[in-house]
Amino acid sequence: MKAKKLLNIILSGVLVFSLAGCGGQAAEDDNVVKIGVVGEDSPQWKPVIDNLAEEGITLELVSFSDYSQPNQALADGEIDLNAFQHYAYLNQDIADRGFDLEVIGETLIAPLGIYSKKLSSVDEISNGGKIAIPSDATNGGRALKLLEAAGLIKVDEGAGYTPTLADITKNPKNIEIIEVEAAQTPRLLEDVDASVINGGHAVDAGFTPKNDAIYLEEVKEGSDNPYINVIVARTEDKDNEIYKKIVEAYRTDEVANIIEEEYKGSYIPTWK
Repeated sequence: MKAKKLLNIILSGVLVFSLAGCGGQAAEDDNVVKIGVVGEDSPQWKPVIDNLAEEGITLELVSFSDYSQPNQALADGEIDLNAFQHYAYLNQDIADRGFDLEVIGETLIAPLGIYSKKLSSVDEISNGGKIAIPSDATNGGRALKLLEAAGLIKVDEGAGYTPTLADITKNPKNIEIIEVEAAQTPRLLEDVDASVINGGHAVDAGFTPKNDAIYLEEVKEGSDNPYINVIVARTEDKDNEIYKKIVEAYRTDEVANIIEEEYKGSYIPTWK
């Protein structure tokens, strides 16, 4: 899958896996599990399907066309699980639509990184340095939180995960933060000290995020990063044993290797 297509999927947290059966209404056989996906290419799921088949569990892929559908379908019992979203998307959808859903496992992240053609460390950014960030609210806020994590600025805690430039409370190096459309951030590298670039755009620009970023968003499992993608169930089904097997079958070295090989660093598994 090409990185741009991957980015479109991940920025909205999209890799939908829907499972029917095991407590859901969509399957008559408890061992039949339907996984909904947005987009047709999900190579990391092939070994999951194959390995679960050996345990008598049938995994079937079902495609969704709209990002607003999978949580509603899950809540309605049309599917049994999904994993199309990150924590931030899920939490907002729950707040807006009142879903009774719960995370049962973490999958991967499309890491946001700070890149530079002039510097090898964020510590080298000088007073008055220039940093480009995406201009849209979600990625812009995420970029500011990344700059904060890198020790470059402080933002108002009350702004949550979507702060704006107005929420910067400390900027000791008087860094000039330039907002541009996300796809333009790599192209500004010649004109700024650094750019905050989404995973897919970084790969399109020839970067491998985990090797080339001078500072990369934390991927550590158990961190409070709200952009880690998750597998979600209805709360009443969160302890379903077959669902747990599906999470375990996904979080393997074999799947991690496929993710790393296929997606060239634009996705990173959270369990390695």
